Amino acid sequence: MNDKLTPLRQQIDAIDAQILELLSRRGRLAQEVGHVKAETSAPVFRPEREAQVLRGVAERNDGPLRDHDVQTIFREVMSACRALEKRVTVAYLGPAGTFSEQAVYQQFGSAVEGLPCASIDEVFRAAEAGTADFGVVPVENSSEGAVNRTLDLMLATTTIISGEVSIPVHHSLMSKNGSMDGVKLICAHSQALAQCQVWLNLHHPDIERRAVASNAEAAVLASRDAGVAAIASEMAGEQYQLGVIQAHIQDDPHNRTRFVIIGQHHTNPSGQDRTSLVLAVPNRAGAVYNLLAPLAKHGVSMTRFESRPARTGTWEYYFYVDVEGHRQNEAVDRALTELQDNAAFFKLLGSYPVGL
Repeated sequence: MNDKLTPLRQQIDAIDAQILELLSRRGRLAQEVGHVKAETSAPVFRPEREAQVLRGVAERNDGPLRDHDVQTIFREVMSACRALEKRVTVAYLGPAGTFSEQAVYQQFGSAVEGLPCASIDEVFRAAEAGTADFGVVPVENSSEGAVNRTLDLMLATTTIISGEVSIPVHHSLMSKNGSMDGVKLICAHSQALAQCQVWLNLHHPDIERRAVASNAEAAVLASRDAGVAAIASEMAGEQYQLGVIQAHIQDDPHNRTRFVIIGQHHTNPSGQDRTSLVLAVPNRAGAVYNLLAPLAKHGVSMTRFESRPARTGTWEYYFYVDVEGHRQNEAVDRALTELQDNAAFFKLLGSYPVGL
């Protein structure tokens, strides 16, 4: 056995040495790029450039590694090289162990400075004030729909959407001792409680449920009190040393949450992009149909349409719309120009690469 393994290991060692040399060369080039960017005040993180790189390596991948695994490796390489220019600070709904934190690392890689915030409002404030370079906020869930607080804050913020990331959301029920013995309260974020409602009604219908600011906060509470069980990710359970009572209790096994990256930077076209905007229309018959007509006229596909009350007490609504394509694409630009002319209110939230 050793006679067969030794030459293979020697080949692996030689390849590892080559990989290390190439990584060092890439790092030195990244430093040079950083110097050029510093002279022109260009942003360190360019979502469109990184999306192009990750799509490219998947297209060129011949195996045996899976495309997703190759992209994960390259994302970490880019993250480490980016940190040589500047370590990007990213705000997210904390504390540590939330799905929002997971979305940060899936988008930016691990060589970033995470800034946990107590609420989605604080994430927006950090990204708007420059305390953080970017923020990551949940915008919709495949089971429960839109995250309304995020939509409301999008309307008022000066931040721009520069990217998106979608992650699978698997909820586990956990406690300090890994059992339900003595548990009198189940805590989780309101969205998580809703996403696990059927399972909870079936297995623990008589135990009180309480919504808290985040699932990670629920995990903190459970780590301090054996009478509290938390619904959270297994990552949060490991972070706060909880025992898993039951894994994957979400009612939808394909449950996913989409997050958007907010900041102050506009992105250029990447080749596969999405544009988000907010609209309002005059209160008259056919107004919404007439407003959206330019999309069909110019062949622009709408991928999302969400309404939110304007909170004026007059039954008026804002409409949150996603369309395929970048604002700089000719067809999208023409359609949005006509939309803006016809709308009572128009706000462009950003054009950005479609999540991988």
